Amino acid sequence: MKTTRLFLVAVICLMQSVTSMADDRMIPVSQLPATVKTFVANNFPGKNIAYAEKDVEFMGTKYEVMLNDGAKIDFDKKGNWDKVDCETYAVPSALIPASIAQYVKTNFPGTIIIKIDKERYGYDIELSNDIELKFNQSGALIGMDD
Repeated sequence: MKTTRLFLVAVICLMQSVTSMADDRMIPVSQLPATVKTFVANNFPGKNIAYAEKDVEFMGTKYEVMLNDGAKIDFDKKGNWDKVDCETYAVPSALIPASIAQYVKTNFPGTIIIKIDKERYGYDIELSNDIELKFNQSGALIGMDD
């Protein structure tokens, strides 16, 4: 019993120290990695970064930017995009695997992909009609939410 309590106290202390290590703070655009700035310039021409945030986490540093049109982009610790949320307009086609783009075009004509999120198993996407689709790494549909 005493060992269990000691273990629980140790776990709680560890969780608190990890939580206190997390540091989310606004940074100037000039402090973003070059890969982030290049990604935005190449995929969102004519749009500017209005807000940049650096998230220092236990597993590494991540970045989040908001463009002047409201689009939000998350980047992993290497500066690679992780999630793109354009809210009201289409995610740039260069970011969407061809098999996913074809599936959406065939099965949901008249809709656009407004959000794409890389996951461990593949991709989560959101369509302009609020339907969410899940695809594996190969681009095969594995789930749907409405």
